[in-house]
Amino acid sequence: MNEIVQQIVQRVGIPEDKARMAAQLVIDHLKGKLPGSISGQLDSYLTGQPGSEASERLGSSITGMMGGKKSA
Repeated sequence: MNEIVQQIVQRVGIPEDKARMAAQLVIDHLKGKLPGSISGQLDSYLTGQPGSEASERLGSSITGMMGGKKSA
């Protein structure tokens, strides 16, 4: 999650505490809309815990959507 927060800080130019609140709001919203298995993969990715191949693909996709170096 720290990477997401830093991206928000850099791109939007808001303080880190506000960026963290914004990121958490979006993450909570997504987790409420996603099926449980994908929500769990999102949790694993955000906490940096090793996960399944599907979780790693999810992480690559998220990073790619944010303009990062990884791609799906």
